[in-house]
Amino acid sequence: MGLLDELKQRVLIADGAMGTLLYSHGVDRCFEELNLSKPEDIVHIHEAYIAAGADVIQTNTYGANYVKLARYGLQDEVPAINRAAVRLAKQAANGRAYVLGTIGGLRTLNKSAVPLDEVKRTFREQLFVLLAEGVDGVLLETYYDLEELETVLAIARKETDLPIIAHVSLHEVGVLQDGTPLADALARLEALGADVVGLNCRLGPYYMLQSLEEVPLPTHAFLSAYPNASLPDYRDGRLVYETNAEYFEETAKAFRDQGVRLLGGCCGTTPNHIEAMARALQDRTPVTEKTVKRRAVPVSVQSDAPSAATPLPELVRARRSVIVELDPPKKLGIDKFLAGAKALHDAGIDALTLADNSLATPRISNAAVATIIKERLGVRPLVHITCRDRNLIGLQSHLMGLHTLGITDVLAITGDPSKIGDFPGATSVYDLSSFDLIRLIRQFNEGLSYSGKPLGQKTNFSIGAAFNPNVRHLDKAVERMEKKIQCGAHYFLTQPIYSEEKIVAVYEATKHLDAPIYIGIMPLVSARNAEFLHHEVPGITLSDDIRARMAACGDDPVRAAREGIAIAKALIDAAFDLFHGIYFITPFLRYDMTVELVRYIHEKEAAAKERKVVHG
Repeated sequence: MGLLDELKQRVLIADGAMGTLLYSHGVDRCFEELNLSKPEDIVHIHEAYIAAGADVIQTNTYGANYVKLARYGLQDEVPAINRAAVRLAKQAANGRAYVLGTIGGLRTLNKSAVPLDEVKRTFREQLFVLLAEGVDGVLLETYYDLEELETVLAIARKETDLPIIAHVSLHEVGVLQDGTPLADALARLEALGADVVGLNCRLGPYYMLQSLEEVPLPTHAFLSAYPNASLPDYRDGRLVYETNAEYFEETAKAFRDQGVRLLGGCCGTTPNHIEAMARALQDRTPVTEKTVKRRAVPVSVQSDAPSAATPLPELVRARRSVIVELDPPKKLGIDKFLAGAKALHDAGIDALTLADNSLATPRISNAAVATIIKERLGVRPLVHITCRDRNLIGLQSHLMGLHTLGITDVLAITGDPSKIGDFPGATSVYDLSSFDLIRLIRQFNEGLSYSGKPLGQKTNFSIGAAFNPNVRHLDKAVERMEKKIQCGAHYFLTQPIYSEEKIVAVYEATKHLDAPIYIGIMPLVSARNAEFLHHEVPGITLSDDIRARMAACGDDPVRAAREGIAIAKALIDAAFDLFHGIYFITPFLRYDMTVELVRYIHEKEAAAKERKVVHG
């Protein structure tokens, strides 16, 4: 029985990431070259996936093509590396699993960087070696450019009758980089002769399942999905994936319900993830019918804050202070943003925080939006500055521009790696760390550039910094805070906290610090939102109780929003007497929820003052 015959009858489990495991062991050179220099390591990884329950494994050849190997001076080793990869995979499989010859995409953002003629030549060279070595099928994975994938698929279909799996990688939920809906793209690939169509990389289970909800079952082909483990975190110069295997066990049945017949993993996944999916799908019976959903387009809206001359760290020391984060729009036009800004301004917030292309997704410049709300609405902007998008020159230019615009409140952060954003081929700069950026801003306040040259004026920035208390060792996180204070940080904004006990723990761990802290609170809007935040977003952890409360709301959005607000109010109550600063992060531009929470704080404050007067 062949691969396609088995897919007709049952769901098959594929393997997970190869590079993730090699990277975790300190390998930072060409992974594909290890087929020649460290063959035993490659065999061991293949065997680990098969032992975990993989029915299908792929050769270690994702980047084993002329273009990518040339970066390492290995362009002449294309045949040898690909031959070795197939032989190692077949040795590990030993008849226990199907072996797919993997070929990865070349194009990301700039199509002209790799002309189509070069794509064809490079593809043919790699394909012919894989076919000659006797693979059981061909896997075309991580293609951001649909034109490229259609081109190489047509070549492969002409050259072989073996099963071909064709995977796209999405630009955003349900949409490719060129704007093509996922359902349309997969239909085109099926029409070109792909036996299995699907998607891999870029997204974790949450958004990948959301994308598949819009995809009907193929007419003749089968569906496949290889999700990433989570959104990656960036620590000490390395990408880290943190999703636990149990989450993959929970989502495996949901993938099957969407019609997936071949289910594996991509970046960040390990044999533990594959074992969890295999365990969840012991009954491999596939679905033959599904209901296709229409994705609701979220309503865009933004938030605002009043201006004040007193620096924020002094303000929050003197009285209770509320700031709100709402991201600038992803599309041109800011009418809805300004409507949200006015509503929050009227509710009485102290500053509007403006993220700097959050989750590595392009948005209207936060400096531009900050200027508009400051001038038109009298709103005090707090501008985030990331180390990701600008090199040392750009960061200094940006700071000088903010000073010139009269914007003095800034938050210095590392920034999410570009790999997780809308343009994964973009470069994450990271010339500076968040510590370095804080030092640079402090030096600007002294009138000096990075090189020590006079700026002509001293800036007057209030320097905010990020604090993530959702860690196993809170004392280590506090040590990072202390280091940031030494670098020049004036105050802190925390990641969202979803535990009253954690708020108390943060107070006890930080009460010796003079720098004020704004406690981050983000209301939940649904059970799916809660699970996504818990499992896939670095730095956010939800308690089992809160996840259960959101799950109990089912699919009722009104009930879920009310429960999310109730949870947020309980967190406010826990923080009220411990911290003067509250920092609201508005979910999905639902500023109405944030307005209610802001008013709740002001009502509590008024009630507390009244009690104080009554009791003398």
